[in-house]
Amino acid sequence: MGEIAYHDTVNELHGLGLCGKGPFARVEWFGLLEQAQGLSGQRPFIALASDASGAIALPLIRRGKELDILSNWYAFTWAPLETAGASPALLDALAGALRAYSITLTKLDAADTDRLEAAFRRAGFFVSRDICDTNHFLAINGRSFAEYLASRPGPLRTTLKRKAKKVEVRLSRHFDAADWAAYEAIYAASWKPAEGDPALLRAFARQESARGHYLFGMALADGQPVAAQFWTVEDGTAYIHKLAHLPAADALSPGTTLTAALMEQVIDRDRVAQVDFGTGNDSYKADWMDAARPRFALTCIHPAAPRHWLQLGKALIRHLVSPHSDG
Repeated sequence: MGEIAYHDTVNELHGLGLCGKGPFARVEWFGLLEQAQGLSGQRPFIALASDASGAIALPLIRRGKELDILSNWYAFTWAPLETAGASPALLDALAGALRAYSITLTKLDAADTDRLEAAFRRAGFFVSRDICDTNHFLAINGRSFAEYLASRPGPLRTTLKRKAKKVEVRLSRHFDAADWAAYEAIYAASWKPAEGDPALLRAFARQESARGHYLFGMALADGQPVAAQFWTVEDGTAYIHKLAHLPAADALSPGTTLTAALMEQVIDRDRVAQVDFGTGNDSYKADWMDAARPRFALTCIHPAAPRHWLQLGKALIRHLVSPHSDG
């Protein structure tokens, strides 16, 4: 079954070659979260299984006998970390080793949901599967930017024709402190809620710049920043992380012009296969994206522990009455 180890710091994972797909499945990302989580008195709970084939780790947070994912609102997804060639049996070993806990795993894509659900079921857990969020995305399918733009809604294309020349657009592939300060000022003055953890986001942006994934866009009117967006690009996918504009510049539609410029960059020059607009069902995302897919949550409860029986009973009742649950 492999060797099982538990750690309370992400530092123990460095040098093991663990990774996943995208910016939120890297040891360095979880390291940033550990620093931020530590401010609120929480510590990671890292469950690690290893054998001759490699290793798989589940980056979690422990609250008593409950385990949740190590994550926050900036992350689009959560996934196990693993080495290339790691045996799937290691996931079964991890599930079996966690029978004393009730476990909630969220922000899962379909593939990770399937394999995690199967592993915990094989370990004897009752597993409830629910849709927890929506991810809007765009499959490029070999289109040029011009072909993509021609497929956008008429009002969006009209706005670009009328207003694209009213702002200046600047794109950057390297983190710049002055640019980021401008973004933070725009965000603070925008319609959006207060930034959850600006220091963490800034550190993440610096980290992505160092990895060569950073893409930053700014729109200026009369030389003054009026809109800014933070994207990253890696392994054929462009991720849209943050965007904001000044309400006072609404008449110029700077966000629309800036998004179009960034789309042209990633489609025609970076040649990405997909654009990922994160989670949330905001209506404006459908103007730019072609499709949406669910993100899933798994609630895993093992009946062998008496302390879980009340929670298990509630989960079973919810499973029976909810059309969105697949236990």
